[in-house]
Amino acid sequence: MKIKVNKDACIGCGACASIAEDLFEITDEGLSHAKVEVVPADKEDAAKEAIESCPTSAIEGE
Repeated sequence: MKIKVNKDACIGCGACASIAEDLFEITDEGLSHAKVEVVPADKEDAAKEAIESCPTSAIEGE
């Protein structure tokens, strides 16, 4: 699974980083950033939860 954050849609609420701190971080700009492009298999559930929890649907996963 791959993840990507759409910076234009992100509001920096931090939900993704609190759910999956190994995968997301809040940058100095106050927006979310994916720490990895490809999610390890054991972190896919956390990535999916973060995607579903994003209030602006800024996280893309495939």
